[in-house]
Amino acid sequence: MARKSEIRREALRLALIEAAELRIRAEGARAIKARDLAKEVGCATGAIYNVFNDLNALKMAVNGRTFLALGKAVASSRTDAAGQSPQRVLIAMAQAYLDFAALHTNLWRALFDLEMTVEEVPEWYLAELEKLFANISSTLGDLWPTREATDIALMTRALFSAIHGIVLLGLEQRISGVPKEMISQMIEKTLIELTE
Repeated sequence: MARKSEIRREALRLALIEAAELRIRAEGARAIKARDLAKEVGCATGAIYNVFNDLNALKMAVNGRTFLALGKAVASSRTDAAGQSPQRVLIAMAQAYLDFAALHTNLWRALFDLEMTVEEVPEWYLAELEKLFANISSTLGDLWPTREATDIALMTRALFSAIHGIVLLGLEQRISGVPKEMISQMIEKTLIELTE
């Protein structure tokens, strides 16, 4: 049976994650401030650090939830597109990625705005990213059944990078991006050209 202190600690952990998620959703990851969160959840500022090593660890906990939701959206789009050509499946997944990013822009951006090196990123985080890549690589395997696994892995990262860049530049309305209403068209054209 869990002790009362463990139950309180877990309740505080969940409350902090939920408060941080709401704040990131509304204002972005840079809006996470210990004093503000402590006030929101009704704890001392120092209590945050009894639950999380630092604010990056708290952001990573929120990112874990975001990765789960993003992964479900992409996997669901892949399932919905089953029976179509691999190119159409890739386009469906890329569209799901765009839709998620457009609907949850600040949470999506927080996935990639990490204040840590690759070596510092936890294994579970990299595993979630690999699950996202697995949807792409599996579909590329269907498209190119005779290609080497190393080629598929490299193309998976290339396609992800290309689509991520298009989405990022388009949603941020950067001068090098395309208007929001044309992002889907650009994604489709890019995927068709790259996978022919």
